[in-house]
Amino acid sequence: MSVQHDFYTARATEARADADKANLANVKERCLRAAEAWEAMAARAQRTDTHRATAAAAKAAGAEAAA
Repeated sequence: MSVQHDFYTARATEARADADKANLANVKERCLRAAEAWEAMAARAQRTDTHRATAAAAKAAGAEAAA
């Protein structure tokens, strides 16, 4: 996992905890929207990491085949 993914996941957890503590409905909704946004960013970071790893492996395999 990347540092970005870990950061985004931590912020999502924090936002969900804030939502649980909130007394006002609009504050709770805002925190839940923030958590969803952080989770989307974490998922995007994970997909990017996976794509980069796949591309690096393909590049290494191509270099071995060429040698």
